[in-house]
Amino acid sequence: MSGVIAARSRRVRAEAVASYKTFLRRRTAVFFTFVFPVVLVVIFAGLVQTDPTGSGLFAKPTGYYVPGYLAVVVLFTPLSRVGSEVARYREDNRFEKLASTPLTRFEWLAAQSLVNVALILTAAVVLVVSLALLGTSMTLSPWLVAFVVVGSVLFCGIAAVIGRVASSQDGAISMSNGIALPLLFVSETFIAPEQFPAWFESVPLLSPLTYFSRGVRAAVYAPPESTAVLPALGVGGYLAILTGLAVLSFVAGGTALTWTEN
Repeated sequence: MSGVIAARSRRVRAEAVASYKTFLRRRTAVFFTFVFPVVLVVIFAGLVQTDPTGSGLFAKPTGYYVPGYLAVVVLFTPLSRVGSEVARYREDNRFEKLASTPLTRFEWLAAQSLVNVALILTAAVVLVVSLALLGTSMTLSPWLVAFVVVGSVLFCGIAAVIGRVASSQDGAISMSNGIALPLLFVSETFIAPEQFPAWFESVPLLSPLTYFSRGVRAAVYAPPESTAVLPALGVGGYLAILTGLAVLSFVAGGTALTWTEN
């Protein structure tokens, strides 16, 4: 058993290293992973700032929007990167070649998830430091690491499904952005629940990103508030839901890969 685990670990590590080197060669991907989120922080948290006495967007203290800034990398990076990667592998028939090796579809997805977790954790640290330098009031919590890791895995699984159903690499990127943009704004990140109409109250609960934003906000800013649809679950409760969704997403993503196994 230990030999099997060691062999799988070596395969996942080798695939992860290759994927990481591929990422570094793509300057656009590096920019949007590390630089673009910081630009957003500088513009909105530093220049525009917030108006806690006002209304509309950014009407709450800056710390309230920490989950939103983190969601930019947790959501967009896996969806665009893994989704386009799966589509590219399909177009080049690379999965058929990999199927002739000991590497399995779930090991491949695990390697991609591992790389994304490492990249997103690094980007999250850069974001948190940027927010701290701008005087954002928040609490650094170990829960933050857990939410970033689990959230990254969750959206890697969803991205694999997107890459499977997309017709091309460009189609996967377009589909990823088409899904990510609405999720970013309906998942209690930059728009507070009370700013939505009453009939829309339960819609954010359909988004997995909502449980990420609520959990992160509870960990770094303030305890969650009860709503008519869902009571305040606390940091652990939201992480448990997010973890369950991540497991389902990973299984669905691995199953969706067009692997041709003997």
